[in-house]
Amino acid sequence: MALTTYVSGEILTAQSLNDNLAYAVTVPASTPGGLTLISATTIGTAVTGVTVTGAFSATYDAYKIIISGGTASASNDNIKMKLGSTTSGYYAGWSGATFSSGANISSADNAASSWTTAGFTQTDGINFNLEIINPFLANKTFINGVQVATVNARNFAGYLNDTTSYTAFTLTPNLGTLTGGNIRVYGYSNS
Repeated sequence: MALTTYVSGEILTAQSLNDNLAYAVTVPASTPGGLTLISATTIGTAVTGVTVTGAFSATYDAYKIIISGGTASASNDNIKMKLGSTTSGYYAGWSGATFSSGANISSADNAASSWTTAGFTQTDGINFNLEIINPFLANKTFINGVQVATVNARNFAGYLNDTTSYTAFTLTPNLGTLTGGNIRVYGYSNS
């Protein structure tokens, strides 16, 4: 059943309105229109890592992962990310600028054990905002994001050099612990 549209002056029937309401309730999550929330995971208290399972599936090829709220025990430090239990083959680069001097900054991961700069920690907040492409497909997985801290801002991009299908990921602060906040995983509609 398709959604009915109306024109000015048209008489609306009860059946037509009921059909539209039924359509609105039954429209599938994969209907074109953007992002669909897949999971929301609450970060515990003073944890050294968080694993999100069931994040990736055949339903979507690309995802957005965001952390809102929460705090960290260390400021201006990185959050590492790995897929499944894979601990090698992570490549990435990031570049940005410091706020105080405008100096350019950059670094890279070369066959690392994780993506080492996927997010950023502050004692008053966690900054994690990235997109990941092909994690479930048997293709290379690509990642990109933007991070902002009190000392700098930077762009981050990379890939995992394997063709494994993943359903889970783990986030780990480089130093200290994370407390609170929500990790939300969204899927981009394939149509």
